[in-house]
Amino acid sequence: MNILEINNLTLKLTGSKRILVDNLSFDLEKNTILGILGESGSGKSLTAFSITKLLPPTIEISSGKILFNDGNGIINLAALTNKELKKIRGGKISIIFQEPMTSFNPRIKLGNQVNEVLELHKPHIKPKDRKQKTLQLFNEVGISEPERIYKSYPFEVSGGQKQRVMIAMALAAQPSIIIADEPTTAIDITVQRKIINLLLKLKETHDLSIIFISHDIGVLANISDKLLVMYKGKKVEEGSVSQILHNPSSAYSKGLIACRPPIKSRPERLPVVSDYLQGKEIQYPEKEINKSYILSSPQILNIKNLTVSYPEKGSFLSKAKRNTVLKDITLDIHKGETLGLVGESGSGKTTLGRTILKLIKPDSGDILYNGKSILTFTGKELKKYRKEVQLIFQDPFSSLNPRLTIGETIMEPMIVHKLYNRKESISQTKTLMEQVGLPTSFFDRYPHELSGGQRQRVVIARSLAVKPKLIICDESVSALDVSLQAQILNLMNDLKDEFNLTYIFISHDIAVIKYFSDRIAVMKNGKIEEIGFSDDIYFNPQSEYTAKLWKSVFEI
Repeated sequence: MNILEINNLTLKLTGSKRILVDNLSFDLEKNTILGILGESGSGKSLTAFSITKLLPPTIEISSGKILFNDGNGIINLAALTNKELKKIRGGKISIIFQEPMTSFNPRIKLGNQVNEVLELHKPHIKPKDRKQKTLQLFNEVGISEPERIYKSYPFEVSGGQKQRVMIAMALAAQPSIIIADEPTTAIDITVQRKIINLLLKLKETHDLSIIFISHDIGVLANISDKLLVMYKGKKVEEGSVSQILHNPSSAYSKGLIACRPPIKSRPERLPVVSDYLQGKEIQYPEKEINKSYILSSPQILNIKNLTVSYPEKGSFLSKAKRNTVLKDITLDIHKGETLGLVGESGSGKTTLGRTILKLIKPDSGDILYNGKSILTFTGKELKKYRKEVQLIFQDPFSSLNPRLTIGETIMEPMIVHKLYNRKESISQTKTLMEQVGLPTSFFDRYPHELSGGQRQRVVIARSLAVKPKLIICDESVSALDVSLQAQILNLMNDLKDEFNLTYIFISHDIAVIKYFSDRIAVMKNGKIEEIGFSDDIYFNPQSEYTAKLWKSVFEI
């Protein structure tokens, strides 16, 4: 029995002919999980949010029906007013948002935010009993220390715990349908696995129907009963998980599946969706890691017994304690290699990257760059080091100045380091734009006018503007969908060869880090758990923790 039917749904910009979702039809069966797969801009989230009409005022439902079986009859949600939808939103249809931090009110404790849902949709529950009901929900979604989380503000708990609170909130009013919009994108692999297992369990215990939106094919393969593939606002194909993954009928679906980094092989390049749309099903040869060349190359960076701690908040009478984030780290990096840093959130990956950049002062230990301690660098020597060691951020949009054009953004480091005059800087910038696959016509555009993949190319071009020797990539492809991810990874490998670069690549995505890295260092609780060449450490892990990480990978 279908609990939801979408019939010929069309969404368009208000007051415009531009269509964003075009004549879309699909259904959701009771007690099943429908996965929606597609690139950014394919219309996945817009389709999901149109179900309860949580659309921005600039987008409207132009035509079509959204039929919901609430147990008492069929309701066309598309025809309801916002007032009529109030009881359905959060009550009968709930949403788990992609980024829980921005979905919670930062000034209200988490327990009280769940209580608000109960107050609105379950008014028969007495105020004194709401806390007990919320704590019961916290226990059900696997929150450790529910009393502490109940009294905590959003910024005081981890990403995984926030996501569990979001799930508890979605369950509070006992809905029939949950819409999960990229709920595992921003969290590390082991937490992802726990969230997926939790949702599968809750589906059975609460008799739920779930719409699960993701660009991660591995996640969808492990949670969905059925898949819907979308491209540019249209349905490309729909069918069982096995059918879509192993016998896709469309070139687009084939391309999406092919461009995901394989876990058990390493092609010299990743296929991209555009190849398949053009009828090119390219199979690239395997790439071997030249172990002897890497180990015989000079060492560009030596990290020796590095320890870093942060002060923790102390009480009025007690002295503030320090939380040790990096513990006696020793690590050598060779010129021309890509060293992957992998580990769960809180393992110290990003802190290590920032300490290498001399943005954090260590408690003890040393970092040698070409044999010299960076801790002694000041003035011109520090400026030269900051020129030669660059950073690519996780979120390209927040790392770009919205008031600078793309050309000005890329030129800025050249001007700061006085590398060229203005005419030469403009010429160098346009050359760099071409090298990273950006049209030079984008020179006078602003960041908001570019797509996510294009903005990431701008950030890469800016990091290359000062001809660095070492680039630290901090989750630099984690926010991109698989097709853009493949393009950027191919680009970064090309640039590595062209500019003779060394990368430190930080990621929580095991498939990506195994494909992209020559060697991998596994971090746990501020320590290096083990280090080795990519294939060796994946197929023959020496530590129990590493083996546990690898088992969390979502395979298809």
